[in-house]
Amino acid sequence: MYHFGLKPKVTLGIPGGTARIGKILALIESCRYSIHDLSRVELDETEPITPRFNMPFELGLAVGVERLRPGTHTWFVFETVARRADKSLSDLKGSDHYIHEGTVEGVMRELCNAFARRGQNPSVPKMLEAFRAVEEQLPALLAEAGTADCFTARVFEDLCFAAKFAVDNP
Repeated sequence: MYHFGLKPKVTLGIPGGTARIGKILALIESCRYSIHDLSRVELDETEPITPRFNMPFELGLAVGVERLRPGTHTWFVFETVARRADKSLSDLKGSDHYIHEGTVEGVMRELCNAFARRGQNPSVPKMLEAFRAVEEQLPALLAEAGTADCFTARVFEDLCFAAKFAVDNP
């Protein structure tokens, strides 16, 4: 995201005791953009009948923020398979979906499409170069944080710092 002059944010980085839904809504309201990758909607492997619908739910919150405060928020739908979101969320028909085919290069390509604007149009190869530089650092960052989980506030912040450095120092 640093290639586009944006700083990524996640609810992991929001301190305090607010309930998770409040954190998510506050984060969406505070950001100009949100990306919702519906390709990660899947069944929880530990509970074969329990699907995970966090991303579609969060997308619904983002749509609500955009509708209630026009011009303050823009949301993007990312997906692996073309037209799958039209089937699972038919109310989204008519909106653009960014199909990344489940690859890192595809995600980078679709980010370029979603954020195409004058002045900051990075190339996919440059973005992949920064990604690989950060990916190489991940094991050390996890070890320094004392975890194997990259979905922690500390690791996320470290990854953001590494990504910003990789973009600023190619």
